[in-house]
Amino acid sequence: MRSLVIEGLGKRYAGSPFAVQDITLELSEGSFTTLLGPSGCGKTTTLRCLAGLEVPDTGRIRFGDQVFVDVDKGMNLAPHRRNLGMVFQSYALWPNRTVLGNVAYPLRLRRVARGEAERRASDALTAVGLAGFGRRYPHELSGGQQQRVALARGLVSASGLLLFDEPLSNLDARLRLQMRTEIRRLHDEFGYSSVYVTHDQEEALAVSDHVIVMNRGRIEQSGTPHEIFAQPKNEWVADFVGFDNILTVDEVDYETGRITLEGGGVLQTTGGVRSVKGNKLAFRSRDIVLAKYAHADQPHGTFTGRVTASSYLGDAYRLEIAVGGGTTVVANIPDSTREHQQEKYLGDTLEFALPQVGTIVLD
Repeated sequence: MRSLVIEGLGKRYAGSPFAVQDITLELSEGSFTTLLGPSGCGKTTTLRCLAGLEVPDTGRIRFGDQVFVDVDKGMNLAPHRRNLGMVFQSYALWPNRTVLGNVAYPLRLRRVARGEAERRASDALTAVGLAGFGRRYPHELSGGQQQRVALARGLVSASGLLLFDEPLSNLDARLRLQMRTEIRRLHDEFGYSSVYVTHDQEEALAVSDHVIVMNRGRIEQSGTPHEIFAQPKNEWVADFVGFDNILTVDEVDYETGRITLEGGGVLQTTGGVRSVKGNKLAFRSRDIVLAKYAHADQPHGTFTGRVTASSYLGDAYRLEIAVGGGTTVVANIPDSTREHQQEKYLGDTLEFALPQVGTIVLD
């Protein structure tokens, strides 16, 4: 079984802190793993160390029985000997080569016979929906077609491991949706182990079996897409994955279910309250509804506040709500009327509801 094992990986650039530090993880064969995080978090540096495009300062990387890097032993396998495929953000296509020539080129570097290389390249182009495009040149293709060529080249280059460096960031929103579905389909069809880098949470959740959230060169959390989305383990991860309300609890009355927030504001709960004093409550703006629309049979909390800002989003209004003192809650309130009223709710004092199922407690 060819697992990808990374142990104590570290990389530092001259005059700067560690780009990555003590990255240790094991990825099972055939899994689709995404390195997710903001710009500068170390995800691309980690990927480039896997590919052999960067030389790490510490650590060991192994794929199955093949050791890519072992710093302690002075071993660093050349990129072309790792037999992996990589799909770049910039496509990295040679303008003077045909589509078929671009896809077949990595095989020719490995001294695969021309006929065999072209056959495998043609098969890869068919797999990505570009059969019949082999004689064209990159400038004759759209951005989405160029990305498919880059994907086909990655597929023929890989021998079990395929790397993606933000491959969809240059595409428009509609095409990104199409291509991420295609990437996942090809991953399942070819059975490769895939490591994918992105800063886009939705993209990561949609394509991955496993997500690794990185920040400042370290791993903050590792888990399934559902675990990352619904159960962030700390405040930084919660904020990054969209919990745009994180409020500190000051006082709790366990008999009445009344929660007083630090800075002002009260959350009145209808279900049981566990010990949350001194902790933080985190929830997403889209989980909040007007109290009159809350389901009475579902435990929830209610709070009252004055709307201080209102932005029209088409199918919802994004509100900033002052709930007391310096405490502000952000809510996305659905609106099915499709009537544009830019300042709807502005200045109103309203009661809102928050389902407990959408609320997490952070230490």
